[in-house]
Amino acid sequence: MVFIGLLIMVVLSAAFSAATPYLTKYAIDNSIAVKLKEDFLFYIIIMLVVLILQTVIQLCFIYYAAWLGQNLVKDVRTKLFNHLLRFKMKYYDNSSVGVLITRSVTDMERIADIFGQGLFMIVKDLLTMIVVFAVMVYINVKLSIIVFIMLPLLLYATRIFQKVMKKAFEEVRTEVSNLNSFVQERLTGMKILQLFTREDTEFKKFKAINERHKKGWLKTVWYNSIFFPLADLSGSIAMGLVAWYGGLHVVLEGSDVSQGGDLIAFIMFIPMLFRLYDKLQINLIRYKWEWLQQTAYLKF
Repeated sequence: MVFIGLLIMVVLSAAFSAATPYLTKYAIDNSIAVKLKEDFLFYIIIMLVVLILQTVIQLCFIYYAAWLGQNLVKDVRTKLFNHLLRFKMKYYDNSSVGVLITRSVTDMERIADIFGQGLFMIVKDLLTMIVVFAVMVYINVKLSIIVFIMLPLLLYATRIFQKVMKKAFEEVRTEVSNLNSFVQERLTGMKILQLFTREDTEFKKFKAINERHKKGWLKTVWYNSIFFPLADLSGSIAMGLVAWYGGLHVVLEGSDVSQGGDLIAFIMFIPMLFRLYDKLQINLIRYKWEWLQQTAYLKF
């Protein structure tokens, strides 16, 4: 029931996200343009109701998505620990304790996030983008084409971003496992380590692993700092082209952009569309998609 409820909330959230710009268009074209104050007030009330409903749905969505994820991972964690108890001692002699802890604790939390908010967030953002695309085309095809011109460039940049981020996150994950394993093993054998006076040697080894981990994370930050401003720039260019083309035809009148409501709606839709795209990439590539790659290493 919770799963079905979350799917319904995803659909409603996508519909409500596109409703406000659409209602704004009608308020401008049907009320402001003809100076009907009563109709304009009606549209304002409708938009307020939509925003309230959207907020309530968002709150319920976040809570129940997290609830579902935690309940799923609770069962998985229990079965996993029960599975670990039945391994032979030889397995533990040949396995790193730190790696086992990472797999059974840290990766379990990632699974909870993936099957909780992560999965539904990706579906919600993707569905919202599709709805926004459809409404934009329905309102005005020519203005939609202008916006879509920027998409090939953005998709090409995304493809490159996916490749470099995959490699960078694999490096980070490897160093996280190395850190966990190194610290766990040194703490367990601290007496032997101090007995042979290897404190300085082990400290240098730890610093080297820690430095590689830091460089790996900084690499992901660098890639993000390039990609997301590029996505924002694409959105700004699209908005500028729409404002130029639409504004010119609104002034001249004599084309299908003769109503200012279309232009205002597109100015509201474009930031929403590119913001959704950025958010989808964060969830799909930077966090959720990469975490799916990480949990693929869960082999006991």
